[in-house]
Amino acid sequence: MRHMAVGAALLLLTACANGELGINTEGGDFGNATMNNTLIQSGQLDYAVALGGRFAAEVPTTVNFEFNSAVLDGAAQAALDQQANWIRQFPEVRFRVYGHADRVGSNGYNHALGLKRARAVVSYLNSRGISRSRLEAMVSYGETRPVVDTLGPEVRNRRTVTEVSGFVQNHPLILNGKYAAVIMRNYLELAARPHPSNKQIVTQTNPGS
Repeated sequence: MRHMAVGAALLLLTACANGELGINTEGGDFGNATMNNTLIQSGQLDYAVALGGRFAAEVPTTVNFEFNSAVLDGAAQAALDQQANWIRQFPEVRFRVYGHADRVGSNGYNHALGLKRARAVVSYLNSRGISRSRLEAMVSYGETRPVVDTLGPEVRNRRTVTEVSGFVQNHPLILNGKYAAVIMRNYLELAARPHPSNKQIVTQTNPGS
């Protein structure tokens, strides 16, 4: 199980090399580098990446917004409801919400708008029963990380992205180092789910006889 999780982590690290990854360090200072090394040596980083892959594969992680707005529309709320349902299954896990804007307007304005969007998502998840203590400090990238490289309005750039950021350190499973048990939760249940019963269909080979 340990090798499976590490293998998945390596694949996900390769796939995410050019994308966003909430558990990556935010800067290059000594403190962050030391923390990152500690996480790698303890195995936490591998498991967090693997679990982040599950989250991204099983629920929509991105929410989009109207121009110059931080209001969650019906589609955004539906996506966040799926996120909340998934997050509730993993009380040992922490998450971070990243806010983004398109390139219309100033850098400063778009940074603030990205933060408003991230906060709107956090507030919504909290209203669905997710503790704010598990939703880490929101980050705004403003207009600096567009999905579509354009100076004009672009809905795909006006977004938030929710990602796994780590583990709740005082949770019993994490204190005992049982990260793999967290990642594998529900996998065995899904594998053991009984196949629907076959229905017997009676047909007539010669209806006119």
